[in-house]
Amino acid sequence: MQFITEPMSIEEKSFEIIAPHLKNLNLSAEEIKIYSRIIHAAGDVDYAPIIKISERAIQAGKSALERGANIFTDVEMVRTGINKRVLKKFGGEIFCKVADAEVKKIAVQNKITRSMAAMRLFGKNLNNSIVAIGNAPTALFEVLRLVREENISPALIIGVPVGFVGAADSKAQLAAQSKIPFVTVEGTKGGSPIAVSVVNALLYLLDNSRD
Repeated sequence: MQFITEPMSIEEKSFEIIAPHLKNLNLSAEEIKIYSRIIHAAGDVDYAPIIKISERAIQAGKSALERGANIFTDVEMVRTGINKRVLKKFGGEIFCKVADAEVKKIAVQNKITRSMAAMRLFGKNLNNSIVAIGNAPTALFEVLRLVREENISPALIIGVPVGFVGAADSKAQLAAQSKIPFVTVEGTKGGSPIAVSVVNALLYLLDNSRD
């Protein structure tokens, strides 16, 4: 059996397969790139109609990255997957505190999840940052509470937590607000690879070198 072995050829062929599923969605060239990387990461073209990108989201994300904004994540899997080589060119760093002792203490004291406690601990550091949540709905709920009640203002929220408890509701709440630009997917789908794919897509829009 013959198969493609060259990485870029595999990627290009994948995007060729994805393209027909996007042609009727009236997307900009940059939106197509974000959608394509999400679908590629998921291996699931059923994502096409459920991806939601707010009007200012792509430009807000690119501008934030260009000025060296930091990225705050809910789980290590998201932090690990982001292209740190490209991010470093712009001066940004990635932070995840879900395993920190202080976060564990806050979580136990307040009877909340660690990912939720981590976002609470980040607090004002989230201002002008990119928040990328791929696993925990509670983390997204907490970020939205910080926005609503404490005037925290990230540059962009990538909110794609996965699961059957709270995920769809947290993403619906994200999509319903208009203060912070966002990228999300409707329903129970999502996950850390999806959050990673969005961040990396934004980075590739700024710097597509693969050295």
